[in-house]
Amino acid sequence: MASIPTACSKLLLCLTLLSACAGIASAETHYKPRISLGGRAGVSMSRISLSPSVRQNWLTGSAGSLTFRYTEEKIFGLIAELGWSQRGWSENFSDPNSKVKNPLEYKRSITYISLPVMTHVYFGTRRMKFFFNAGPEVSYMLTSGITSNFDYHNPSSSAHWPDRARMTEQLTMDISNRFDYGITAGLGGEFYLNPRHSVNIEARFYYGLGNIFPAKVSDTFSASRCMNLELTLGYWFRLK
Repeated sequence: MASIPTACSKLLLCLTLLSACAGIASAETHYKPRISLGGRAGVSMSRISLSPSVRQNWLTGSAGSLTFRYTEEKIFGLIAELGWSQRGWSENFSDPNSKVKNPLEYKRSITYISLPVMTHVYFGTRRMKFFFNAGPEVSYMLTSGITSNFDYHNPSSSAHWPDRARMTEQLTMDISNRFDYGITAGLGGEFYLNPRHSVNIEARFYYGLGNIFPAKVSDTFSASRCMNLELTLGYWFRLK
């Protein structure tokens, strides 16, 4: 069975080909192009896909972007964005076999500036449309911060530290790769207030193909990839 990164790489290639096909189809027809500018903002929920795995909770943050959209087909278009996204993870120290919550807390928040370029597929009426966005995304880490209520440099000194074996290297490891890349896809709806103004809501998922920690054979983790969910509200203004 193909690994997740390999499958994602194939999906990324398919999305790129889809964008190219949309551009070719647009060149062969004569629909009136539409250009829109806008923005979106909302909440994010993220975690890191680690191998070996570490029990985690979703980390809540924020996300948003300035957006550009070009449509020339009846159902196809392209979207480019420049925005920010807070990713990272929250450790889960509770015993999975116990209903008692462990009071220890550790959160690593990583803020990225991101640039996705997506194929935009839409359908519906003049007043209400549903859409699907998908394409590649590149990101660059701006900041990284840790919030903890115990000494994570010496975690076993805490009275609430779990007795079972647990990975601890990720608690103190620096982010070694500031660049990230992956694929992103979203579903949503758009409501037109008038022909030039519209608002939208979108749920979007991002899966990173790069590793935030070193991933050589001799390193602690063979994989450390970002996973991120975003729920945002947006606004579009049609320029032409």
